[in-house]
Amino acid sequence: MERERVTVQEAARRLGITESAVRKRAGHGQLRSEKVMEGKKERLYIFLDSDEDKFPEPFRERYIRSLEERVNTLEDEVYRQQAIILSMSETMQALTTGSGASERPSEVAGGSEPKEEPEASQEATQPRPRTPWWRRVLGR
Repeated sequence: MERERVTVQEAARRLGITESAVRKRAGHGQLRSEKVMEGKKERLYIFLDSDEDKFPEPFRERYIRSLEERVNTLEDEVYRQQAIILSMSETMQALTTGSGASERPSEVAGGSEPKEEPEASQEATQPRPRTPWWRRVLGR
C-alpha cells in the first residue's frame, strides 16, 4: 500500500483533527512522519495511506447530527425566552397604564374629594411623572 507524504495542515484536514493533534500523534509514533530541513527551517511531513487514515464518514455524520440537534435546542430556548420577555413587557405595560395609576394617593387613602389647588402651585409641589426605564429603552 502506497503512502502519501503531506504537510501537517493537510493531514489535519484529512483526519479531521487539529494540527496540534497531528504533531502529538507523530511525536508518539502513532503517525509515520519525517522531518525535513528546507533552507534554515525544519518541516514536518506526515505519511498517510491513500485509503486509510481519513476522517470516518459515519463519525462525521453523527457529529454533524449532534451539532444540528444542539442548534435546534438552543433555538427553541431562545424562542421560549423571547416569549417570556414579551409576556413580562406586556404585563408591565398593563400595570403602568391601568386605572389605579391615574388615581392620586390622596384620593384613594383619604376617601374625600381632592382639594382644588391653583395650577401653578400644583406644578411646583408635584414632580413630573417619570417614564419607566423599559419604556425609554423600548421607545414606547
